[in-house]
Amino acid sequence: MSVTVQKYGGSSVADVTRIKRVAERVMETKRRGHDVVVVVVVVVSAMGDTTDDLLALARQVSANPERRELDMLLTAGERIAMAVLSMAIRELGGDAISFTGSQSGIITNDRHVDARIIEVRPFRVQDELARGKIVVIAGYQGVSYRREVTTLGRGGSDTTAVAMAAALGAEYCEICSDVDGVYTADPRVVTSARRIGTLSYEETQELAEAGARVLNAQAVEFAKEKGIAIYARATASPLPGADPSADGTVVRRFPPRMPGVVVGIASEKDVLVLTARVPQVARGFEPSDLRSPERLALQVMAVLDEHRVAGKQFHLADGQLTVVVSRENLHEEARVRAALHAQFGDAVRITDALGAVSAIGAGINASFHNLRRGSDALASAGIAATGIATSSFRITWTIDGGRLDDAVRLLHRTFIEDQQTPVP
Repeated sequence: MSVTVQKYGGSSVADVTRIKRVAERVMETKRRGHDVVVVVVVVVSAMGDTTDDLLALARQVSANPERRELDMLLTAGERIAMAVLSMAIRELGGDAISFTGSQSGIITNDRHVDARIIEVRPFRVQDELARGKIVVIAGYQGVSYRREVTTLGRGGSDTTAVAMAAALGAEYCEICSDVDGVYTADPRVVTSARRIGTLSYEETQELAEAGARVLNAQAVEFAKEKGIAIYARATASPLPGADPSADGTVVRRFPPRMPGVVVGIASEKDVLVLTARVPQVARGFEPSDLRSPERLALQVMAVLDEHRVAGKQFHLADGQLTVVVSRENLHEEARVRAALHAQFGDAVRITDALGAVSAIGAGINASFHNLRRGSDALASAGIAATGIATSSFRITWTIDGGRLDDAVRLLHRTFIEDQQTPVP
C-alpha cells in the first residue's frame, strides 16, 4: 500500500472552480494505483482570504480578541473547505470523508493561536483509508489534551500535512500552491527570480523564518525530525511520474553546498523594533540591581513572554536591549504596548513601519565578505540599515519598510544574479 499525502493552500481552493480542479487532481492520484493500492489523504487550508476575513471580523468586535475564541472562529475556515472539497470528490465518483483536526488525531499543546503538535493519533484516518476512502483533513488546527480547539499559526496546514504523512508512514508530503516551488525570491517582486530544484531542511527553514511564504518553518522542522521529504509544486502542474522530484522543489537531506553560496533572498513586512535602555546607566551596578541594563532586559522579556510575544532577534549591548518583533506574531499589540508603557515608561520605545530583508545560505558568515557586499549594495542605493543580525545561515538587515521591495531586488541582483555558482 502506498500512502500519498497532499496539501492544498488557500489559493488552490479559493472558489468552486478551483475546488473542482483539486478534486479532479485528487481523483487522478487515486487512479494512479495499478499494481499498488494508493491511499490518499488531502489536507486543505481555508478558502482564499477566509482566515484574514475572519480575523478582520473579530477585530471589528474587539481590539484584543481573546485567543481561545479566535481559535474557535478561525478553524471554521478550514472546516468549510474540507466539507466542500469532500463533496466535490464525491460528485466525481470518489468515496471521500472529511475530518477536523481533532477528529484526525492532531494533538497539540495548550497555546492558542500558535500551538505546536505534540503527537498524532490517526486512528480514525487509518480506519477510513482501510475502507478505501479518500480522507480530507482540515489543516491548521488540532486539539489539546484538555480538549481545547487550537490553531497552529500561519501556514499551519503545512505542519498538519507533514505530521500526518509521518504518522501514516508516507515517504514524502506534497505541498501544492499557486507557485511551482520555492524561488530565489518572491517572483511577484523579483521577475528574474529562479526556481530552486533542491533545498536542505535547514535552508528552507531559514527562508521560511525570514519571511518566504512557500513553506511553513514548523512544518520543515517536523519533516527534518521525521525524515519526510517535502515536494513543493503548483496545483496546476501535472501529477509527478515515477520520479516525484521531476518538477517543483524538493526539500530533503543532501550534502551541503559550498560555504557562502546564497540560495535565496526573503523579506518580511510590518516589523517592529523595541529598544529598552536604563535612562542613565551608572558604573558599579550589579546584574541584580533593578536599574541595571541586564535587569531591565529580563523584566522587558518577562512582559513579552507573559503576552506570548515571540521575538525574532534579541541583542543586548552598551546598556541597551533591542528586540525585533513581527507584527504578525503580535496578536494583542495595544495590550502589549500599554503593559510596556505602564511598567517602563520612556525607558522602552517601539519603532514600527520597518521591514526586514535577509540573504540565506549555509556558511554565509564564514567571512565578512557577504555582509560587506550586502551592506555596501544597500548603502549605495540610499537604503539605511537600522540593524543587522547574523547567524550561520542568514544575514538580516532591518530597514525602512517603504524600501523593502527595492532592497529585495537589489540583494537578489547582488547575491543571486551576479553569483558565479548557480543555485541548483
